[in-house]
Amino acid sequence: MRTIIFVLVFGILAALIWSLAHSIPLSGAFAELEPKLVDQCRRVDVAPGTEDVAIDADLNLAFISAADRRGWYNESGDGETNPKNGIYTLALDGSDTIARVSPEIDNFLPHGTSLWHGDNGEKRLFVVNHPPNGGEIVEIFSVGEDAALTHLESISFGAMHSPNDVVGVGPRTFYASNDRGYEKGFMAWLEAYMALPFSSVVYFDGDNGRIIQKGMTYANGVNQSPDGKTLYVAELLKRRITVFDRDVATGALTWRTSFKANTAPDNIDIAPDGALWIGGHSRIFDFLAHAKDPSSIAPSHVVRIDPESGEYEDIFISTDGEINASSVGAANDDTLIVGAVFDGHVMVCPLR
Repeated sequence: MRTIIFVLVFGILAALIWSLAHSIPLSGAFAELEPKLVDQCRRVDVAPGTEDVAIDADLNLAFISAADRRGWYNESGDGETNPKNGIYTLALDGSDTIARVSPEIDNFLPHGTSLWHGDNGEKRLFVVNHPPNGGEIVEIFSVGEDAALTHLESISFGAMHSPNDVVGVGPRTFYASNDRGYEKGFMAWLEAYMALPFSSVVYFDGDNGRIIQKGMTYANGVNQSPDGKTLYVAELLKRRITVFDRDVATGALTWRTSFKANTAPDNIDIAPDGALWIGGHSRIFDFLAHAKDPSSIAPSHVVRIDPESGEYEDIFISTDGEINASSVGAANDDTLIVGAVFDGHVMVCPLR
């Protein structure tokens, strides 16, 4: 009996020591942040939870995925979705005009998005949807010349059990990140607080879906290079971007390298020059406090990463609640748009 007790106590102490040595530093608890660019930005109200942004250069606008996710995140909602949930556009001509472009969809709680361009000019918007009544779905919309969205289909499959973000790689093919391996219970707690590699990336080839990459640590944002031959995955709890070579024909992934992100990376936007723009959560514990209490400030942080060297540059930092818990930083040649997990606005910032 004494031996068993000793082993249990030793195991608990070892876990605590491991957590102190690894998990707490990775949480950014000691991160020092100085505001940057935020004083040059303007606030544009959209709708609660401006989670993800996809810029359409042809239409000179940005698609914004907005959903009131605080109750869903805390598992305290009443099963109803906010009628303001939807996909919105933000005009990039300086007018900051906001328009809702998604059709009425029951139980729509949009999350990560991806704008796919076909060779013939066809465009489709892929959107992760978490219906409160159950199921995990990727919705596919066609994009009209006026940016109006027409719903085409809803795709779900068993391996896609906890999708966070999606990247379309064909008219109905995509990758999506499962941000967790375990969703409830002790193993879910252990996975989150010990930063264990139980999440994954799934692939839908147009007919069937499957796990294509295991061993990720809170896989979050996912995106591809302009030529489609490289896939980037944000591993939030490792504060890194993992880079894979992508077989365009089969969808298979081969690990290439990883980049430090200088924040806990959420969504990944790919700029026209191929650079990675990352919205992230520099202090995870502040994020968790803000998730529970809207009045609690969570810093926002956007970094730019050179895809060749992996070098990062801090572009935007907010520490005083101008926008809390940044989830995305999407950029074109002269404008950065910062969205957030819970806040109902974006920040529009000049880059020149």
